Amino acid sequence: MSQKLYLRILQAGVCLSFFIVFWVNKDFLFPYITSKQIPFNILMEVLFVIWLTFIVKYKEYRPKLSYITFGLAFFFGVMILSCFTGVDFNLSFWGDVERMLGAFHILHFFILYLVIITVFRKWSDWRILYILSIVVAVFVSFKGLGEGVKSYSTIGNTAYVSGYLIFNIYFSVLLFLKDKKNDFKWLYLLPTIVFFIHFAKLNTTGAFVGFGFSLIVLTFLYGVLSKNIVLKRVTLSIFVLLTIFSFWAMNNKDSDFIKNTPLIKNIRGISLEKNTFQTRIISWKAGIKDLKDHPILGTGHGNFAVIFDKHFEPTFYNHTRSETYFDRAHNNVIDIASTTGILGLIAYLSIFGAVGFYLVKGYRNGKIDIHEFVIVSSLLVAYFVQNLAVFDSFVTYLSLMIILSYIYWMLNRDEMEDEFTADKSATSSEVNTFVLTGVIMLVVLFQYSYKPWMMLTETIEGQKNARNTEKMLEVYREALSYDSVLDRDSRTSLIRMFSNSSRLNGMTQEKKIEIMDYIISLADKNVKYNLNDSMNQMILAQVLNTTSTHVKDNAEKFQYYSNRALEAIDLSISASPKRIPIYYQKAQIQMTRGEQDAAIDTLQYAYDLNPDYWDSACYLGRTLLSFQKEEEGWKYIDECVSSKGGVQLLSPAIYVRSLKSHYIEQDDLMQIIKLQKRLIALEPKQSQNFIDLALMYEKNGDNEKAIKAVESAIKLNPSLESQAEEFIERLK
Repeated sequence: MSQKLYLRILQAGVCLSFFIVFWVNKDFLFPYITSKQIPFNILMEVLFVIWLTFIVKYKEYRPKLSYITFGLAFFFGVMILSCFTGVDFNLSFWGDVERMLGAFHILHFFILYLVIITVFRKWSDWRILYILSIVVAVFVSFKGLGEGVKSYSTIGNTAYVSGYLIFNIYFSVLLFLKDKKNDFKWLYLLPTIVFFIHFAKLNTTGAFVGFGFSLIVLTFLYGVLSKNIVLKRVTLSIFVLLTIFSFWAMNNKDSDFIKNTPLIKNIRGISLEKNTFQTRIISWKAGIKDLKDHPILGTGHGNFAVIFDKHFEPTFYNHTRSETYFDRAHNNVIDIASTTGILGLIAYLSIFGAVGFYLVKGYRNGKIDIHEFVIVSSLLVAYFVQNLAVFDSFVTYLSLMIILSYIYWMLNRDEMEDEFTADKSATSSEVNTFVLTGVIMLVVLFQYSYKPWMMLTETIEGQKNARNTEKMLEVYREALSYDSVLDRDSRTSLIRMFSNSSRLNGMTQEKKIEIMDYIISLADKNVKYNLNDSMNQMILAQVLNTTSTHVKDNAEKFQYYSNRALEAIDLSISASPKRIPIYYQKAQIQMTRGEQDAAIDTLQYAYDLNPDYWDSACYLGRTLLSFQKEEEGWKYIDECVSSKGGVQLLSPAIYVRSLKSHYIEQDDLMQIIKLQKRLIALEPKQSQNFIDLALMYEKNGDNEKAIKAVESAIKLNPSLESQAEEFIERLK
């Protein structure tokens, strides 16, 4: 194959990778992630075969020595090494389908980097690359702007979209400043209008801080380095104003100017007291605290969940009751340090050390002009600062490889722009490389892309058949028959469907045990990856306990499943001793075993871990009442119903009505109203519930709310209209 054909194929492959950003295959599990990473992997594996064959044949195209390349290789090397020394090789190397950030997947971005630095050799090549990236980003923004508040677009996470937009804003500015001979270069700035509008809508605090800080750096660098006196004075003035304004805005976030100014109003989200910031602090403390236990190579790439569970603090629930499982530190530096150790952190920082060295060196010797130096430096500042509150994703890895490759090109462009025109006839080394590498990559593609692809699609098909248990199991068995490296999440999705016994209603005893033994075997496989995985041990305990309820008539079998459930839940607690909901699961197992006092002690211990976590009061109160310990039970139920959100945990309706009857006897109108609202949430189509609520509001003197409740009852049952009108007239 000719030199030119090699170049065009490889360049086209790189350009094609940008369009993967659009792909969201809803027939995949976690479609925003998996339907991008797997096609990207396949594309990179194909390009790797062609790239390696190309540089074997045309030695003059082989990448030159570069500290950036060494830094990336060093970082990926340490990452892979940590996979073998860490606590869960499968998660470290292969990752999971929710993130697809295992070492195997991230290595494909290194292939992208190698291909780009090899075949993008002229400014005209780079101009096409940047334009294409910007065009794709524009369509991503248009889709996001047409969505609701959560503007995920085709990327699936507002933080990921924000980071992606920052890269493309700077790409647009770089094109505008770099493409000097183009009379229409102002067109390059038009996409930034769309990007800024979308960026403002996303309102991602970390990205906003990163981008804002990069603008301060940008104006400072221009002010210090520019030889143009006018530009120097203007940018230094802007730098001073931005700095002063930032301090003023942080102290006046509630001013009308801040509230009503687009984009700037996002500064209101910056607060040390913000719940998301507080939960991140807990996460960061856990990562730092654990580093002393694994200082050299950490717990293994991607294993932050183990660290977070181990050092979990019950005060976490004071800030949020959702997203309580962190599989990433939400700080790239802490995440890398805690999972790949000091060695991994040094390797990671060496990449940026190399970048800084080359940018300064290139600027000083004239290989990099002031615009390139300032724009690229500012972009990387924005990227690095943003990642102090988040972590990398497919789109940021993609964009980072582009800018790192561009830095490499800037330093070597004088040599790279020379065209090598002498084509060579096919050689044995060319053919052998293509065949050998091609066969290896075909095996890799089949084993680690095709099999996961089929597993993911079959898993979704299984979920679609969730109402038919036997059909669902048949499809899931097919999904897991591919024996892919990503089966963990498919197993988990199936196991969770059997966490309670209702799914097996109507089946024979033998069939129930057969199915549950299969489910247990899947849970066992997940646990074997890492015996200190608190969540997987808890899931195993749940299905074992569910199984034990089906064999209560057989004492031997009951003890077998129940003892295993107790063993698994204790291991789960050992891995995360301060995670409160695990104790609820243990109490449930103890109640199944008839150990009432032990169950109460367990729930009391959970309550004492954080009395402000009202879930514990609700569980403990209900359990005490079920054991006829009414005096103690009602004390905790009072706390549950009086709390901010405890009443939302109460179900089913028959249980809520029993609580309501108690408070009617106590003539506690406020508690009755809360419980009546809960009944409406549980039975939204029962008009009588609204009528009862209206009567309570009337008794409480809240006539306006009483009228609204009656109007809701009429909508559900128009036959009540005449009686309701009399009621409304009486209230008026």
